[in-house]
Amino acid sequence: MADQARARKLAKRISQIVASALEHQVKDPRLARVTITDTRVTGDLHDATVYYTVLGEKLDSEPDLAGAAAALEKAKGVLRTMVGQQTGVRFTPTLTFVTDTVPDEARRMDELLAKARELDAEVARIAHGAEPAGEPDPYKAPREPEDAD
Repeated sequence: MADQARARKLAKRISQIVASALEHQVKDPRLARVTITDTRVTGDLHDATVYYTVLGEKLDSEPDLAGAAAALEKAKGVLRTMVGQQTGVRFTPTLTFVTDTVPDEARRMDELLAKARELDAEVARIAHGAEPAGEPDPYKAPREPEDAD
């Protein structure tokens, strides 16, 4: 089993190689908006999981996730060959491509936090100037003993 530092270095190098290959060597137009975000390598250095995101044509358009996944699957052999040639390891890791959901989850969290801030501001606006319901002193006072005259 390789040490974790070597696995991290190999993962970083695989990310660089795959990103560079997608930008310069692989000529599939479906991969034009693919960004490699992270790579994880198993402890035995035999499997590499490459995480990627896909951007849309415009800011408000949906990305073509299915097309990018198909294009990456098609280019997997070429990319693995490049990784093997440029890393110099004895066994070239198998590549698995997984869509990275962290940016989408971060965007969703930001939207939820913004909504919570709006609701807090609404509650603060309503509470401003409000008076409590009921008596000013809601606690019962102890009974005073009555005089027995």
